[in-house]
Amino acid sequence: MADDTVVPELPRGIALAWGAVPSPQRGPKREFSLAQVLDAAVVLADADGIDAVTMPAVAKALGLTAMSLYRYVSAKDTLLLLLQERGMGLPPGSIAGAEGWRAGLEAYAAASGAVYRRHPWMLDIAITGIASTPNNLAWFEAGLAALAGTPLSREERVAVVLQISGHARFRALVERGYADRADEAGEQPSGIMLSEARLLGRLVDEDRFPELHATLGSGALVDDSFDNFDFGLARLLDGVADYIESAA
Repeated sequence: MADDTVVPELPRGIALAWGAVPSPQRGPKREFSLAQVLDAAVVLADADGIDAVTMPAVAKALGLTAMSLYRYVSAKDTLLLLLQERGMGLPPGSIAGAEGWRAGLEAYAAASGAVYRRHPWMLDIAITGIASTPNNLAWFEAGLAALAGTPLSREERVAVVLQISGHARFRALVERGYADRADEAGEQPSGIMLSEARLLGRLVDEDRFPELHATLGSGALVDDSFDNFDFGLARLLDGVADYIESAA
């Protein structure tokens, strides 16, 4: 049986993120700070995606040898962990400054989406658990703080924040997909959606797909005056509001 009283040792990547790794007392002086190394990695990722961030590529961008980079980060996994932390940044003051829990969560969703639009490569980093780095925990704290004045239990607050985070991530993922296709085709995303609707119009038989056929006929799939994700977020928050009211 595992001893749950034992405090696990910090993995090196997390220790680096928290500044808990002492500077080496021996060896050549470092030419760059860890922050400068990560900024160079962010530039590579923003330009060419997460696959462009390799140890040799980051080293080259800094004018270092690949071996020299290992004095800053010891492995590719550590580099990606710190890169995601750097890209996430701290949550904006708009979340804490919002009036009421709902406005706070709306600000949280908007700010999360802005991070993904600024650094779309972050969508390609797998979620393997609750992030344990400072900036990521600051975002989690901001979401929980928005719900601090509600009667929700601690477990329920966590669940709500995860739903808002998931909604923002999925929205960013879909928007990036359409934007990438539009770039490749030299069109606007609305043009891609129109092409899809026309294709579906040829494939969707009224007898087999009566509701989808009626939906296509109504123009709902190409109505850019209606934002599906804004509607979904509003209904999600309506449900939370109803639950809070019943809990109160």
